Amino acid sequence: MGWDTVMTLPADALNDSVDLDFTEIEEHWNVYQLSDGTKLKVKLVIRGVKRLNQFEPDGTPVYLINSMNVVRAIDIPTEIKAKPKKSSMPPV
Repeated sequence: MGWDTVMTLPADALNDSVDLDFTEIEEHWNVYQLSDGTKLKVKLVIRGVKRLNQFEPDGTPVYLINSMNVVRAIDIPTEIKAKPKKSSMPPV
């Protein structure tokens, strides 16, 4: 799938779906080196899970997840950083 691909679910996809509780066992950061020298740390964090009443051809149930990406830029080269701006928030 490309950047412009949009997946849509049938209108009845959530009928008979089951909300599932979950426990975080492991969450790992993926680290990427960008061509400008910056390192990106990215982690997918699951916020919710539903098991749909749909199945893959091999019988595996289909899951729908609500997730967010946590992204941190680290080791940013000085020459590509903007000059810091003065904070509009008063110190605490």
